[in-house]
Amino acid sequence: MTTIIGVKLNNRLESSVEFQTLISKFGCSIKTRIGLHSTCSNICAKFGIILLEIIDDDVVPELKRDLSRLEGAKVEAMVL
Repeated sequence: MTTIIGVKLNNRLESSVEFQTLISKFGCSIKTRIGLHSTCSNICAKFGIILLEIIDDDVVPELKRDLSRLEGAKVEAMVL
């Protein structure tokens, strides 16, 4: 079973440090991290989408709960 957690950060610039600290706590359980946000030479988007491939399904509930506590975060999971 593969679990992908999708996170949309609506305040990416303000919450990125807290987000990074949080996912570092679960670093051994995250196989892949993909960050998606729009950018150009003089503008950095305020929101971003991060996809996390989880290899330890036991941590999924705790990780989702902790991510959901970030201000402006929306968290969804997909199990394949």
